Amino acid sequence: MERVLLSHGGGGTMMEKLIEEVFADAFDNEYIRAMEDAALLFGNLTFTTDSFTVKPLFFPGGDIGKLAVCGTVNDASMRGAKPLFLTAAFIIEEGFPVEDLKKIVKSMAEAAKEAGVKIVAGDTKVVEKGSVDGIFINTSGIGVLYEGANVSIKNAKPGDIVLISGTIGDHGMAVMSAREELQFDTPIFSDVAPLNGLIERLMTLGEAIKVLRDPTRGGVAEVLYEISKMSGVGIKIYEEKLPVKESVKSACEFMGLDFLHLANEGKVVVVVERDYAEKALEIMKSHEYGKDAEIIGEVNDSKLVTINTIYGTSRIVDRPIGELLPRIC
Repeated sequence: MERVLLSHGGGGTMMEKLIEEVFADAFDNEYIRAMEDAALLFGNLTFTTDSFTVKPLFFPGGDIGKLAVCGTVNDASMRGAKPLFLTAAFIIEEGFPVEDLKKIVKSMAEAAKEAGVKIVAGDTKVVEKGSVDGIFINTSGIGVLYEGANVSIKNAKPGDIVLISGTIGDHGMAVMSAREELQFDTPIFSDVAPLNGLIERLMTLGEAIKVLRDPTRGGVAEVLYEISKMSGVGIKIYEEKLPVKESVKSACEFMGLDFLHLANEGKVVVVVERDYAEKALEIMKSHEYGKDAEIIGEVNDSKLVTINTIYGTSRIVDRPIGELLPRIC
């Protein structure tokens, strides 16, 4: 690996290689080695950070501002934590329209209000025209674990059940269609949303909630592979149980894409103890952002990620290798 490629930021095997060989090697400590969406620091304190470069800045269902808040709120929530405070840093291109900046900041404020978090500190840099594409945003967040939470990507065990909170691939296809100016019979909107309210309800099940992961870059397929690797287990999913909007499925078929590889910004993959699966599903369906939730699979000891197809066959789920769509978030 001599040069960084776009594919190194895609959430698949190439990104994993970059993280392991460069960042994890240099920053080696117990927090980095955990490979969680948020670091568990002192006692019940969590910390996470994320950067946002989505193109276009405004897309059906959201914009970079809403994405920047929801992304970090969701990463904090994936550790079984209640997000409390965010910071926001902006790198802005010289000549960027102030009206667009106001729209983005307003979206951030509205998303923070919905999530019940406060943006308490920030930073702004302006660079020469051409040095950055419009605006890039970084947000970081602090949260505290819910009582009884023991959520980790290493917790999945054979017999556990896998759920997802709703339809797959909405964000990735919404951004792709906006960028390429594609028009479909049924408009496709991003699912970008803060999931902390949904997670708070789920955490009433305590340690029965084993793993929480938001399937952003690399999609559901990448999350399943991450869980499989870090927990040392296999996962079997059922094609007939996967919730996908017909508009997204049709667009994927037209473009030759796998919806399991598309990014999501308002969904969570949940691994729960088998005895609590139906209760977890009931809780998820009771929330606005979980109304389309489904049980999609189960954990086994095969160490493979497989899918039972609608034709009655079984195959290995393809893992994303590189960048399906650069700058998706």
